[in-house]
Amino acid sequence: MSDFRNNHYVPRWYQDRFLPRDGRERKFYYLDLHPDRVHAGNQTYTRSSLMRWGTRSCFRERDLYTTKFGPLHSTDIEQFFFGRVDTGGRSAVQYFSGFEHPSVNGDALNDLMIYLTVQKLRTPKGLAQLAELTRLDNTNVVLVALQRLQQMYGAIWTECVCSIADASQSNVKFIVSDHPVTIYNSRCFPGSKYCRGHADPDIRMTGSHTIFPLDLNKVLILTNLSWVRNPYANPLLFRPNPALFRDAMFNFQTIQTKRILSIDEVREINLVIKERAFRYLAAAEEDWLYPERYGRTAWDRLGRGYLFMSDPRSVTFTTEIMVGYGRGRSDAWDPYGRRPGDPEFRSGVESDSEFISLHAFQGEFARVFGPKRRGRAFGFGKLDNELDSPEFHAYHLKQEANKPRNRVTLRGSKRRRR
Repeated sequence: MSDFRNNHYVPRWYQDRFLPRDGRERKFYYLDLHPDRVHAGNQTYTRSSLMRWGTRSCFRERDLYTTKFGPLHSTDIEQFFFGRVDTGGRSAVQYFSGFEHPSVNGDALNDLMIYLTVQKLRTPKGLAQLAELTRLDNTNVVLVALQRLQQMYGAIWTECVCSIADASQSNVKFIVSDHPVTIYNSRCFPGSKYCRGHADPDIRMTGSHTIFPLDLNKVLILTNLSWVRNPYANPLLFRPNPALFRDAMFNFQTIQTKRILSIDEVREINLVIKERAFRYLAAAEEDWLYPERYGRTAWDRLGRGYLFMSDPRSVTFTTEIMVGYGRGRSDAWDPYGRRPGDPEFRSGVESDSEFISLHAFQGEFARVFGPKRRGRAFGFGKLDNELDSPEFHAYHLKQEANKPRNRVTLRGSKRRRR
């Protein structure tokens, strides 16, 4: 019989995706970043920070989702709401972890957007954020708000450039945190006002990336289109049309795949996950919990400053999405989700500055990484070429000369004028 009062804020089915199926004991190395101090008689000691636990015991809190009305307790939220969200989320995570072009599954996308939003809000860190955001101090009311806000971030994430990166060739794999939907912004370093306590950088900041490991070997990275088009801007500014709770269009062909991560890149991703965790981490191998042992890089220089960036050479400069219906009806969205009739519709998306900055960044990527692409989208019935032709590579290189001048470039250990 299920115990709906022992609440896993990181579902057991999700945890299970990070344990290898090689016959070994299916337990994590479970790390407490802030172990309790215990007083026993005249002695005080700190509890062990590292446990060897299975999914039943990890990321669990008693009555986290139980609503209380005097002496009465209700587990309906755990039983019915999270039951539904996790059912859809489990299938969606499985689909995207094995995603290959030209697959299209709109239901999986919708389930994933809801699951990611709920997963971000359902953890102890997320519930504290939600209470602050809604200015509510009653646990029951916060839990009701969580259910109403289950689609809060869907539109923003849907309009991101989506990448699925692969760690299968690395001996180090991904770890799990107690706040699995991780937000990284190069300017929001640990200890900054954006990251203290239970705070997270706002996903609507143009330079914010959303990182979500799908299993031991796959990670989903969502990057604001405005940041890929112009990474020379201030990453703390909001992206165009940052409004929540609205319809959005997603093009499955733009998903970037085939990026193979090096062992150093996996360690750096794990370092970000660890820095943004609230208290607990879990890994199949003890060593993976300590990526800082292999050296620390400045927060804004991870992966030479490109760790979470999609390959801009596989991002086309579209200005509008048109959809036709029956009887001659049609509709349109610009790349930032604005519709005809909106005074900001297509505002800026055809500007020379954004077009030039994207092409300059494509040239910068070509110079840094060479002609081999780090992510490949799907167009004209096939994947983008893995290698750019010498002529196309040379063309990209020339575009970097048009990099915006007299702006502050914030990628790098020091800010500098260009």
